[in-house]
Amino acid sequence: MATSPMPAARLPARNVFNEPIIPCSFQPLTGFFRDGCCKTGDDDVGTHVVCAVMTDEFLEFSVARGNDLVTPVPEWGFPGLRAGDKWCLCALRWVEAWQAGMAPPVVLESTNFHALDVISLSVLQAHASQGDSGEQ
Repeated sequence: MATSPMPAARLPARNVFNEPIIPCSFQPLTGFFRDGCCKTGDDDVGTHVVCAVMTDEFLEFSVARGNDLVTPVPEWGFPGLRAGDKWCLCALRWVEAWQAGMAPPVVLESTNFHALDVISLSVLQAHASQGDSGEQ
């Protein structure tokens, strides 16, 4: 009897170093699946795979681009973000911010390997958060 493949959300997530992913944040609770990790699956059209440390500059940039991450939305369980919070960002939103010179720092061990589909490892390493050298 053949077994069906495990759904993507249930597969062990890997980071950009192809190691088990480390949770991004439980406070605030992040991730497409709201499990603290930057996992992705077929339903995640935004590909929320980049664990980023919020900065005031990035949050202002995001609001200006129509993605308000600051204002709480209680009915969605979203507390609103502030500088210093870690959050699983959409890969293309991070690229957009990077191209505008506004990319927030990245926690490499918590960034899903699927980020490498659109962002090179060298670019991510150049934006590693302090204390996250990315050296493996």
